Amino acid sequence: MTPFGERVRALREARGMSLAQMAEGLGVSPAYLSALEHGKRGRPTFTLVQGAIHLLGVIWDEADELVRLADLSHPRVIIDTAGLEPEATLLANRLAREIGLLEGEDLHRLATALDEAAARRDPA
Repeated sequence: MTPFGERVRALREARGMSLAQMAEGLGVSPAYLSALEHGKRGRPTFTLVQGAIHLLGVIWDEADELVRLADLSHPRVIIDTAGLEPEATLLANRLAREIGLLEGEDLHRLATALDEAAARRDPA
């Protein structure tokens, strides 16, 4: 499941909306929406994200979060390390090979390390 799919499903279920009802409201098939929620389809289009925001009745920060999650929800990621340090290529290849072996806590620690590195680069 993608981050976008997980969040959309949670919002949809919290509002008592079935997958078929949401798919109809978005003008897509239930099979497509299910595949999108489960990460078997690529990143959702801007139009679909905006439709989901409207259909689910989310505003402000929650809408911004759905847009952000949609951008981060491509299930087949390509990492171009050309021109980067050899350690970057090593890390990208190890992550591609081993990500399925990592547990939630491991993933959280890696994401936290990335957040901390971003904060050091761009202190707000």
